Formats: sequence, C-alpha cells, structure tokens
Amino acid sequence: MSRLSPFDRRAFLQTSGLALAATVAGRAWATPPETPSMLTRPIPSTQEALPVIGMGTWQTFDVGAGAEERAPLEEVLRAFVTLGGTLVDSSPMYGQSEEVLGALAVKTGLQSKLFTATKVWTSGKEEGIRQMEDSLRKLRTQRVDLMEVHNLVDAATHLDTLRAWKEQGRVRYVGVTHYTASAHEAVAKLLLSRPVDFVQINYSVGEREADQRLLSVARDKGVAVIANRPFAGGGLLQRLKRKPLPPWASELDCESWAQLLLKFVISHPAVTCAIPATSKVSHLRDNMKAGRGRLPDEKLRARIAAEAA
Repeated sequence: MSRLSPFDRRAFLQTSGLALAATVAGRAWATPPETPSMLTRPIPSTQEALPVIGMGTWQTFDVGAGAEERAPLEEVLRAFVTLGGTLVDSSPMYGQSEEVLGALAVKTGLQSKLFTATKVWTSGKEEGIRQMEDSLRKLRTQRVDLMEVHNLVDAATHLDTLRAWKEQGRVRYVGVTHYTASAHEAVAKLLLSRPVDFVQINYSVGEREADQRLLSVARDKGVAVIANRPFAGGGLLQRLKRKPLPPWASELDCESWAQLLLKFVISHPAVTCAIPATSKVSHLRDNMKAGRGRLPDEKLRARIAAEAA
C-alpha cells in the first residue's frame, strides 16, 4: 500500500474532522435546511405563476425626490425582490408613488424583475389614454404588466382602449378594481360580461363581503384576484397588537399576526395575490414570510377569523 504524502495526510485529517463535526451536530451542519420558496398561484388566463405576496404603494411610496426620503423605499424594494416578490401595485391617484416606484426600479436594476400594476381613473377615451401614457412615463417603461380600470369609472370605454393596447403589446394584462363592498354586484356583472384578466378588491378577516358572491364569480370566470387592504387599512393589526398570537399559529408556520392574517387571505382558493403596503423593511420581511410554509384549511381559516374578531 502506498503511503499518503504530507499534503494528502493533512487533507485527509481535515476532511475527517469536518465529517466528525457534522456527525456530532446531527448532520444539521452538513445539510442545512432550505428556506421554503415563495408560494405562487397561476394567473388563470395564461397560467403564468405569480407569487402570493405582492406589495402596494398607497401612501408608502408617496414621497419627495430627496435621497433621504427614498432610501428606505429602495431598501424595501430590494428586499421585496430578494425574498421572492414580483407584483407591485400603484396608481396615478397615489401622489408620487408611480414616479418613485419607476425611479427606484430603474436605479436598482430591478425593473425587469417586477410585475408592475397601475390604474386608470378618469372619464373619456382621450383622457384615459393621456392618463395611462402618463403612468407609463412615470414608471419609465413602454409596457406595463397590468392596467386596471379603477372603481369601474367609464369601464367600457377604457376596456375597449386596453383591448387594443393589449394587442399592441403595451399592456400584458387588463383588470378592474373597486374598493367598496357596495359595488361588488356591479363588479360581478362586469366579470360576467367582459373579458378581463384581473380584479382587485378589498379582502381581509375584517372585510369579507367578497365571500358572498364576488370571489366565486371570479373563480368561475377564470379571473385572477388581487386582495388589497389585507389588514383592513392597518386597523386589524392595531387592534391585535396587544393580543398574544395563538399557540396553534405555529401549525401554519406563522410567527406574527401579520403572517396569520395574510395567510387567511391567500388561502382562499380564488385569491391569487395579496398586496400589503409598507415602507419598513422589518414589516416587509414579516409580510413576505406569509408566502411560505403551510396554509390554513377551511377549519383553520374559521379559527383565524374567530381569533381576530
């Protein structure tokens, strides 16, 4: 048998030592557990996969041009993409949000990794075109992933324009939105009569009116659902901040009320994506964890609703 050289002997001893250390550590060191990836849902009209946690920009991205004001949002946007997010929702009604989002997306080089959604909220064909073109300019893009007719304002006119824009490749998807439960019947009628890819509505433990009919219509018609206000405008978290998280939350891999409330939303079979808004990286990281791990079944969804009430 040939003898090991001094170099081979040292390598053998080092390798043996590492193997022993891994054995002593119960192999946890040698094969660290992988972090679960972000859950996705298919957009029904194309089957394109969309991460279940997105991000809204209402109020949070409405800041000035100063570096000090935008730096926290740049950090939020970078963390959002790193943690598996893609859909960012904005609007020309959100002050400077579109412009800030567009500038930061270009600055960070993340524009191509985002699924950008915005809205049109005006009357008249020409005014609608002007507003949408202004949004593209602010977002610094020639094409937006999703354009939504907000609150159904002059929906028929804008949907006709957007059908042409979609054919021209200026938008990838078309949708409608409404923020009041009283309009759900009108939204449902539109989904039944016009071809749209997305609908965006309020849906949370505290705002469950969409359960009555609208979510089932969206599911039956193959329309993706974006749930905004998943914390009911922050009211739910404010009310629950002093209430201990129930021990059974660990069954759903939840470490916070925010994660539990988001899992209630995204576990509905009709919901494609929830879009909590934040300007803080710590809150963003907390929210994004809701897109990983186990989701509640109907029994646990009812339990979450009862606890949150």
